[in-house]
Amino acid sequence: QVQLVESGGGLVQAGGSLRLSCAASGRTFSNYVLGWFRQAPGKEREFVAGVSRISGSTKYVDSVKGRFTISRDYAKNTVYLQMNSLKPEDTAVYYCAARPGLAVLTTSYDYWGQGTQVTVSS
Repeated sequence: QVQLVESGGGLVQAGGSLRLSCAASGRTFSNYVLGWFRQAPGKEREFVAGVSRISGSTKYVDSVKGRFTISRDYAKNTVYLQMNSLKPEDTAVYYCAARPGLAVLTTSYDYWGQGTQVTVSS
């Protein structure tokens, strides 16, 4: 099992930036594909970005391409989500998630963090 703890959320004006962090502990960090999801009030949780565990390949939902960047630091057992040019529609609770395997999928993640709130004001 792997434990995930997110941090870095907060309130920011439209056009601003935030960096979310997710620290992993437990099983070997390098064995997992890591992803970020978000859930806005009244909406279903959606995949935002993911990074593979070997090649470092990434995948993004179309609405954040060119604005968000996911990365992972094996030495720190941490995955990051750099969010630039934030928009009010990015407001949501952001969750870090992990799944064993190789491919970056948009579903089927086994482990989840508690979430961190991101609020973008207009």
